[in-house]
Amino acid sequence: MAESELTTIARPYARAVFAYATSQPDGLASWATRLEMLKVAIETPAVRGTLENPRWTTEDKTTFLGQLMDNFLADEGHRFLKVLAGHGRLMLIPMIATLFKQLKSNYEKTLEVAVTSAFEITEAENSLLSEALKRKLQREIKLETAVDKSLIGGLIIKAGDMVIDDSVSGRLTKLSGALS
Repeated sequence: MAESELTTIARPYARAVFAYATSQPDGLASWATRLEMLKVAIETPAVRGTLENPRWTTEDKTTFLGQLMDNFLADEGHRFLKVLAGHGRLMLIPMIATLFKQLKSNYEKTLEVAVTSAFEITEAENSLLSEALKRKLQREIKLETAVDKSLIGGLIIKAGDMVIDDSVSGRLTKLSGALS
C-alpha cells in the first residue's frame, strides 16, 4: 500500500487519540510517549515479525503487544490497541504516532527543525538560527543539529516539508544539472 493511502487510513486514529489526549490533564505528553514507544516497538524487526505472523489471531497480537508495552500503556492504551487490532490496523501505529506528533506540534505551535552542517555549529550560531526561524515560521523551534562533512560547506535546513539546501554540494549539484 502506498504511503499516502496509509496516511489516509491512519489519520482518523491519530485525530481521535489527539482529541482524547487534549481532553485529559497531561494527556498530550503521556500519549506522545505511548505512541512513540509503540512505534519503536513495532519498528523493531522481531516485534514486527511476530505481529505479521499469519498464525496469530488478533487477540494473540493484542495480548503480545499489550504485555510488551504494559508499563507504558495504562487502560486507555490497551483499549486503543484493541480497537486497532479489531480493525487489523496495528501496523499503522508508526504512521499514527507521526501524525499525532504533527498534530501536537501544531497545537503547541512548535516545530522540530533538523540542521545539517559541514562543520560543528556553535552555540551562538545555534541561537541566532533558532531566533531567525522562530520569527520566520512564528513557532517555537526545537533545533537538532548534525555534521555531514560531505556537504563541503554551508548547511541544509529541514523544517516539516520545507527544505533549504544552502550547502556547497547542493549548489554544485544544481550547477551540474544546469550545465547538462
